[in-house]
Amino acid sequence: MRLFIAEKPSVAKAIVAELGCASRGDGFMTCKDGSIVTWCFGHLLEQAEPDAYLPDDVPRTKKGSKVWRFEDLPIFPKTWKLLPKNDKGVKKQLAAIGKLLKKTSLVVHAGDPDREGQLLVDEVLEHFRYAGRVQRFWVSAQDRVSIRKGLANLQDNKRFVGMKLAALGRSRADWLLGMNLSRAYTLAQQAQGKKELIAVGRVQTPTLALVAKRDAAIHHFKPIPFFIIKARLGGDNPFTAVWEPGDSQAGIDEQKHLVDRNIAAALLQRLKAVDQATVISCSRTPKKIAQPKVFSLADIQLAASNQFGFSAEKTLNLCQSLYETHKATSYPRTDCSFLPESQHADAKNVLTAIAKTMPSLAGIVAKCDCSIKSPTWNDKKITAHHGIIPTQQAADGSKFSEEERKIYLLIAERYLANFLPAHEYLACSIELRIATERFSAKGRLVTKLGWKAAAGVAAEEKTDDEGQTLPELKAGLQLPVSGINCKEERTKPPAAFTEGTLIRAMENIHQAVDDPQSKKFLKEGDGIGTPATRAAIIAELKRKKYLEVKGKKIVATELGVHLLQVVPDVMKNPVLTALFERILREVEAGKVPLDVFIEKQKQLVVNELTRLRK
Repeated sequence: MRLFIAEKPSVAKAIVAELGCASRGDGFMTCKDGSIVTWCFGHLLEQAEPDAYLPDDVPRTKKGSKVWRFEDLPIFPKTWKLLPKNDKGVKKQLAAIGKLLKKTSLVVHAGDPDREGQLLVDEVLEHFRYAGRVQRFWVSAQDRVSIRKGLANLQDNKRFVGMKLAALGRSRADWLLGMNLSRAYTLAQQAQGKKELIAVGRVQTPTLALVAKRDAAIHHFKPIPFFIIKARLGGDNPFTAVWEPGDSQAGIDEQKHLVDRNIAAALLQRLKAVDQATVISCSRTPKKIAQPKVFSLADIQLAASNQFGFSAEKTLNLCQSLYETHKATSYPRTDCSFLPESQHADAKNVLTAIAKTMPSLAGIVAKCDCSIKSPTWNDKKITAHHGIIPTQQAADGSKFSEEERKIYLLIAERYLANFLPAHEYLACSIELRIATERFSAKGRLVTKLGWKAAAGVAAEEKTDDEGQTLPELKAGLQLPVSGINCKEERTKPPAAFTEGTLIRAMENIHQAVDDPQSKKFLKEGDGIGTPATRAAIIAELKRKKYLEVKGKKIVATELGVHLLQVVPDVMKNPVLTALFERILREVEAGKVPLDVFIEKQKQLVVNELTRLRK
């Protein structure tokens, strides 16, 4: 008997729909080919609490849990215990899987295609000490075509042992640091007469620190006035040029802002006395912008936050629903924004599915050219998963919620853009001299809208940042100066985080690091957390009331700031967290033993306990 164990019921249903259902049992389904399909509800097992590892003689509270004591730390399990979750439905399903495992000699592991999905089913097999053969079912979408391909290409589960070990390492590391240090810091606070729970996490605390640091920068920001001098140039096609400081210009700050009021006033007075400008150069350079890559999870979380104000967790849930319930899009928990070259051949079917799912896009679909192969198709850039795209299976778009519809449109339009021509324009630039001062004007003249049609960009777009179109002029030409003005502006504080920009900051953590060597080391993109966990990390910080949302902004609470004042820099340092994630990648690749990673976590705990005991 062949037994499929799916990560969740929806995956099981998708597999059974392809194999054909013969009968239904209690917690499983039998297929026409004799295969049995059962399922989990996410993780059925969870790490035991610290009480499971503490001696029996530890005093208990009135609620029955063992008292927190400094002398019991560190808690380092010699044998890790996984227990069934305290839920009747979970325990019943786990028992059903156990009975089925006794009758089979071949299991097909159908967890989600990521580390956690790998561990989720593997730990169930280990829980029941299953020793038979295991194959891996690996798909990035749940439409019929993907399911069929996955069934035809089952792999040996041993190939994925590294992913399991990395997930196991992440789970154990979070337990070691979270359980030990949360107790240690809380007990240290209690010794000072304070009752707050100080809950720390290997990823949560540096994420909180990112937000608090940004909040502080905004709070302490002092705007500095600076001056922008502009010239209005006459003629048949009037335009505006901006004064450019010379290399030795006095009164300029590091951002090349003119900050000296007296110099600005003197310069304005001198320029107003001149009524002619001389054209130094005029250029029109044809340029192209290639099609945008498809969405990674971080990309779409940022886009949905900016456009709709969706939280990172909400966007993930909507993507998960489109993937799992509607089978309209591919696997969402991806850090990749590229597509495998082999999938380019599926484009016609995907485009047809998009037009049927969302008829409002049929007009753009009709303009798509499947012969176009944009830079998005690149096998060398593919990680464990490819970018998020629509599937080849048309869904009933009328059954989407309004929020699901918004997310599907983002995903579909980004995919469609890759089958439209490159966006082309003329980069226009004019340099002028007024008196002895240099002025410049830049503009953009769109010559082919191309892929921007998929994003609703107007065909008449002919603007630069100032919304002006520049004339074509010859060097040496004299132009009348119709006006000179000086505008005072003020430097702006950094923008507060939204959930979308916080996800991006977690992904690009090197940008928050000052040390050049660490910045260079982290620039490869290890980041804090993973695409699958970042939204949950933010949600957990909000649940613990360390972060709160104000409109679209996300800020640290008073309690969150207090926590950061209590814990040492090592727990707030994103470099350390990112380096741990790098080691997990090495564990996944089989280059570093899991024990080496765990020992590093233990040493960090020991170091902190030693510091607190002094």
